Amino acid sequence: MELRRILGDWIMMRTIEIFLVITIITGAFIISSFFAVLPSPRQVSPLNLRRLAITTLQTLDIDHDLSEIVFKGEDDPAWNELRVALPACLPPNIVFNLTVYEVGSGMGTKLYTPVMSISNAESLGVGSDAASYLTASSNVTFNVIPERVGEHGVGGTLYILNCSDTNGWWITGYTSQGLAMDLYNLLSPYFKITVLVQNTTQLGQILDGNPLQDETLQHAVVINTLGEAVPIPETYADVYDQDSYAEYCYELGKRVRQFNWTWVSIVGYPLYYVCNTDYFPDSHNTWGIYGMRHVGTGGLNAFLRGLDDQPYSSSGGWITGSPGVVYLSSDAVYYCNYYGVYPASYQTATRALPSWITDAYHLTVTTYIFDPVDGWIAGAVYRHATSGALIALGLTRSPDIRLTALGLLSDYKPRLYRSEYTASGTSRLLILQLGQTGGL
Repeated sequence: MELRRILGDWIMMRTIEIFLVITIITGAFIISSFFAVLPSPRQVSPLNLRRLAITTLQTLDIDHDLSEIVFKGEDDPAWNELRVALPACLPPNIVFNLTVYEVGSGMGTKLYTPVMSISNAESLGVGSDAASYLTASSNVTFNVIPERVGEHGVGGTLYILNCSDTNGWWITGYTSQGLAMDLYNLLSPYFKITVLVQNTTQLGQILDGNPLQDETLQHAVVINTLGEAVPIPETYADVYDQDSYAEYCYELGKRVRQFNWTWVSIVGYPLYYVCNTDYFPDSHNTWGIYGMRHVGTGGLNAFLRGLDDQPYSSSGGWITGSPGVVYLSSDAVYYCNYYGVYPASYQTATRALPSWITDAYHLTVTTYIFDPVDGWIAGAVYRHATSGALIALGLTRSPDIRLTALGLLSDYKPRLYRSEYTASGTSRLLILQLGQTGGL
């Protein structure tokens, strides 16, 4: 009995102690809450006034209305429209001050001169933020002058095959002559001289080392606009019979090496046919495209051997592959923005070249147009260790000449010189300062 009584007393004491602890903690919490100063909702989740300011300015200028208003005279009614539109774009508890400055130019002139100020309050309070916005008047023009390939070095000639006596293949929806003109308009500003090769006779002339317009033949770029076909001059067709037109492709490879040309194939399997509608008027490629003679896989193999100065052979099977969807390389995306050339960022490749050709023919990839996929390269610039280069876009038809232009520009990297304008009164700086009033 005595033990039971002692145990009961101990339990009671522990219970009283726990109750006292709870009472003390609760009292302390109540007292501290009474005296504590909690932050306001504005401090817990503040409004980003700078972001709101720049967004407001961009909204007002979405149709260039703001850029027009700020250049008008002080008495123009458009300023009243701005006074109405500005608070309508802001929450009701936001006060603002918009100041417009004219940007000066030249030595000894004031850089910023205020020309107008709009405000809806005498004070923006103790907490405010601001954003700036630069506008240009409508009569300002910005010019970009490209550096021309060969301007500060060798080469600088762009040959575009515009042969009237040929047909193309795998250029569905286009003609080779139409593609040639589009490429001329896109690329001619970047080269010292651009020459349209108007027929296969002229092609034979430059293959024999004779310029057409006193242009520099060495180190030129030659774009074949026929897709999987390649023009063949009559003088070369007379030398090689139908069963050995791969030897003509071999000679092309040797010329590319001899003159240090960059040969460009815009789509498909390069050098799969030869074409001359005058020399082969009754021949077609079984698909109804006349003027064609079949070369097959031996054409590309022979071209690569000629480029690498190997003995002639047309042996070798189909060497391209189909990796499917391919994506522009990071470098290509960068130069899309630099040059303002915007093809789709992904394409379908069914004629991609294998990476092993770099070792087999002493080639180095200097520019990847597309990222490689499982050992297949859908578009790249292959430069030989000694002389000559090949650009091959092994994509599914139809061709996108923007990819051809992107590959060349990414590899040659001509600089763009953007002109600067210094005429006074052509630009104005807007500063929108915002403050918050009222509420918690």
